[in-house]
Amino acid sequence: MIDRRKFLKKAIWFIPAAGLFRHFVKEGHAKPATEGYDPANHLYGMGIDIDKCIGCGRCVEACKTENNVPKEPFFTRTWVERYTIKKDNSVEVENIESRNGKVGDRSTESDVLRSFFVPKLCNQCEHPPCVQVCPVGATFSTEDGVVLVDSKRCIGCRYCIQACPYGARYLHPETRTADKCTFCYHRIVKGLLPACVEVCPTQARIFGDLKSMASRLVRFKRTKRIHVLKAHLNTEPKVYYGNLDGEVR
Repeated sequence: MIDRRKFLKKAIWFIPAAGLFRHFVKEGHAKPATEGYDPANHLYGMGIDIDKCIGCGRCVEACKTENNVPKEPFFTRTWVERYTIKKDNSVEVENIESRNGKVGDRSTESDVLRSFFVPKLCNQCEHPPCVQVCPVGATFSTEDGVVLVDSKRCIGCRYCIQACPYGARYLHPETRTADKCTFCYHRIVKGLLPACVEVCPTQARIFGDLKSMASRLVRFKRTKRIHVLKAHLNTEPKVYYGNLDGEVR
């Protein structure tokens, strides 16, 4: 009997990603099993306060532990970049995980104008390109605003990885399926915070419900100068950056 994944991978080469292949997939996905939880009552997002991030990398380690992400730096659901703006207007971008969190102090370097840290992750887009290109419906948006991957449906074609403008997806080396940040969906449906938010020592990450006026995230959006990454793509991200420098892309 032909292996289903191998068959589907071969079929993709002959059928457009958004085309007839959809008839193999049933519409809709199961709702979370948490008793009393209604996704229709929530819309989740995350804020990043750039002024508070110290580049400690605790968020990255917590995410890997909580979500069984491989320890190697090139497999990650979230990461932190350090931007160094020099006096000649050149910009250096460095992933702190590649240095095991040992980023050092560059404030005394004579050619440095300013330096800051930028946490990055899946932007949980309102109009996610990854969902549009998935040929089997494995990547989907939940009613409460989170983009998830159904590993049982995913065939590892990598279309979603290529389509993501934020570089937020990777192919898990063990499952051979697409993986990404889920806002720790298994936690938030139980009223818990994502692991990265819970361990942040400076509260640089703010998680909340955009439908609740009492949410810290709603207050964050109201009181900060807010930017989103790659706004020109009209994906409408739900990760909001406060006081983000214009050099960040």
